[in-house]
Amino acid sequence: MGVGTSGAKSAPRARDVRDTPAPPRADQHDDRLDADHDVDHGADGGAGLGSEPGDELGIDPDDLPDGLVIADENGRVIRFNAAAARITAVPAAAALGRHLESALPLEDLEGRRWWQLTDPYGGLAIRVGQPERNLLLPGGREVLVTARYVRTAPTGPVRRVVVSLRDTEARRRTERSHAELIATVAHELRSPLTSVKGFTATLLAKWERFTDDQKKLMLETVDADANRVTRLIAELLDISRIDSGRLEVRRQPVDIGAAVGRHIQAYVTSGQPADRFLLRIAQPLPPLWADPDKIDQVLSNLLENAVRHGEGTVTIDVTPSASPREREDGENAATSVTVSDEGTGIPEESMNRVFTRFWRGSKRGGTGLGLYIVKGIVEAHGGTITVGRAPGGGAEFRFTLPVGTPAYLL
Repeated sequence: MGVGTSGAKSAPRARDVRDTPAPPRADQHDDRLDADHDVDHGADGGAGLGSEPGDELGIDPDDLPDGLVIADENGRVIRFNAAAARITAVPAAAALGRHLESALPLEDLEGRRWWQLTDPYGGLAIRVGQPERNLLLPGGREVLVTARYVRTAPTGPVRRVVVSLRDTEARRRTERSHAELIATVAHELRSPLTSVKGFTATLLAKWERFTDDQKKLMLETVDADANRVTRLIAELLDISRIDSGRLEVRRQPVDIGAAVGRHIQAYVTSGQPADRFLLRIAQPLPPLWADPDKIDQVLSNLLENAVRHGEGTVTIDVTPSASPREREDGENAATSVTVSDEGTGIPEESMNRVFTRFWRGSKRGGTGLGLYIVKGIVEAHGGTITVGRAPGGGAEFRFTLPVGTPAYLL
């Protein structure tokens, strides 16, 4: 394999090497749930409904991930699955045979008894159930509850009340994550906006008192802070698109070596020594179709991490590799980029959290969102990204992008 330095020529005197090798849900329970069977209690304390709920599908209610509580036409509990026992901390044997209101005492967030409010057996005959809502168990534990009323006729009497229970912990984690995101963004926005407001107010109030050099310095500071705000807003938009699966990739031919070279040149121009960067490009590389702006965003983030948090030489290897998705011809159908440094690296116990929100390798600034966005961009291209320990002891990030040739060119 020949080795070239495509894209590396623009980096002033940066060293380059030319010989490198290259289940089903409870709230969706079947309306036919034992509607035609008589009620009797089996020896196991379960519901003897002629056949166990879900028998026709081969499903044991105790295998359901959500809590399932079923009451008969008299309001007596005839099914209380394992998840319901876990969520409510009430043994199934203690709940079976009791009235629904007694076995599952629920209150709304204002302290009112929920079964008395909803009155499933004596309420409107056209009601088919209750939508999901937050309710409280005794002791104040919050659960998500959905109820469905099973009738033999559209306005007939209720034969079954099917209740689904779900723990709120997963939702709370999501809400905490959103709250942390809002708090982080508010904190990151406050500093540059305060600076912009302060300098502009000062210039407007005392324009004549400053020299041209002082005005220029203030305006440069305002410009830098405005860029910081713009960058943060762009990160928020990227996170929103990644989380919703709407991150668009506009594929074009990309010279990945040239892209890396441009980033190295920018660092050298800003004062970094040229010999701190070692760029190695193995040839030939497969033609890469990707979104150039988003690939620049990935490279910028990884190189910034290596420069800011790493030490010694920052090595960038660009090599052909096997595609993350198998190809029948077995050819190299992807390009891998590895960015490594010679710093202290990332502790082993932290490596599984590197690509999560708000992870920071150090306390030296940053929102902790960059690597989360990098992972989202790489995966939107159908690629993969990994983190490990570099040969020099520092951190090593490696991402692989498939060729991604548009279908109309195949």
